[in-house]
Amino acid sequence: MKTVLAITLVFYTFITPVSAVTLTVDQVPEAKRTQDQHYLLPQEVFDFKTKEAAQTLLVDIRTPSELQFVGYTPLIDGNVPYITYDYSDWDAKNKEYKRDFNSGFTLQIEALLNKSGFTGGKQARIILMCRSGDRSAKAADLLAKSGYTNVWSAIEGFEGDKAKEGPSKGKRTVNGWKNANLPWTYELDKSKAYLE
Repeated sequence: MKTVLAITLVFYTFITPVSAVTLTVDQVPEAKRTQDQHYLLPQEVFDFKTKEAAQTLLVDIRTPSELQFVGYTPLIDGNVPYITYDYSDWDAKNKEYKRDFNSGFTLQIEALLNKSGFTGGKQARIILMCRSGDRSAKAADLLAKSGYTNVWSAIEGFEGDKAKEGPSKGKRTVNGWKNANLPWTYELDKSKAYLE
């Protein structure tokens, strides 16, 4: 009886479609909101990529430097940065290098879909992951405006949000892929890297 139950549970786990948590607008910080309100928590992203990989394109939209020095999940299908940085120009207001929007973003997502063998065109399931969910929300809206209908934002991102108090104040220890102890690495895979 125990063997039958175990086999049934394993079978059920692999044939049951993955579902996403539904968050109400007031549960989502404004900077992370998308027009379609499609959000996934880290475990849900992991479940989609391990149980429905053939139907799920996972794109890390951070800069190549972020992947190299902060790490990334080897489950991504590729890296397509939403923004890049101009290291020859300084943004005094934000105290960082000047940001530039990747004007080829939508076309590069389409190319990654084709390269990865995804069918379904603009109805394909696409999950976008950035550092903490802000850029992925903006990128999801951009793809939605371009006609994509099944785009999801990994709402906590790879690193998660900053702690607002306590000994970890200001550090990204609150949530996110890394803090959920999901698989990640520093070892880049050239086939998934962004190459200009």
